[in-house]
Amino acid sequence: MNKIDGNYVGLQEKLKIDCEKCSALCCVALFCSRTDGFPANKDAGIPCKHIKNDFRCDIHSKLVSKKMRGCLAYDCFGAGQKVTQLYPFGVDWKSNPNQADEIFQVFMIVFQLHQMEWYLIEALSLAVDEHLKSDIMELISQDEQMTAQRPDEILRLDVDSYRQNVNQTLKKVSEEITTSHSGCVKDFFGKDFKRANLDGRDFSMSLMIAANLEGCSLRHASFLGADMRDANIKNTDLSQCAFLTQMQINSAKGNGNTKLPQNLLLPDSWKELGA
Repeated sequence: MNKIDGNYVGLQEKLKIDCEKCSALCCVALFCSRTDGFPANKDAGIPCKHIKNDFRCDIHSKLVSKKMRGCLAYDCFGAGQKVTQLYPFGVDWKSNPNQADEIFQVFMIVFQLHQMEWYLIEALSLAVDEHLKSDIMELISQDEQMTAQRPDEILRLDVDSYRQNVNQTLKKVSEEITTSHSGCVKDFFGKDFKRANLDGRDFSMSLMIAANLEGCSLRHASFLGADMRDANIKNTDLSQCAFLTQMQINSAKGNGNTKLPQNLLLPDSWKELGA
């Protein structure tokens, strides 16, 4: 696949999580279910019991051994540190409980905008049509402008309208780069694709839970919005795939032989696993 435009590399770097600069927003704002691999069932807005006073996790080093897949898989696309820094120093959900709901709402909105920007930056590197590229650059600019606003202004944004424009644009890019479409078939739960040639396959919005993709050829395959929980991607080259996110990778099952696109990281828990 094409490399990210140098002018946008910095923007994409800002969309990577930096928990050291966050006030543990994902551990408070989100609804969590034990069945999804979180420590316990937790309603949105309730702090996880493992958050320390400095917003760190007291079991972070044990997440792998405790098999807390939900915590290991989650990625906020940098929304956590962004929203934490939108407020003056010392203003957070813990020290200002009256503002907590507002902070959590802003976090959820910025998360959505950052996720869309992640996809758009990659789409810009993939698009061939110059008019389409121009549309993508305009959408990225709009995203940057929206997330640069004050919290009260972010709460008034028309995110749904923006999302519709983004989705239409991403669909056009996906249609440009893929050659084989799934049509109405979107459910590949547990399907065994092992070592199949899936070059150019469009798996956008597909259910890929527990699907076996080990050893498959996946050049120019699109995984836009695909649910890849527990998908087997061991010994698989995903380096030429499109629209993969760190959250999808974190929720799948890979090993040290799994190859990823340059903008994604191999989970630490995979590195010691060979074939």
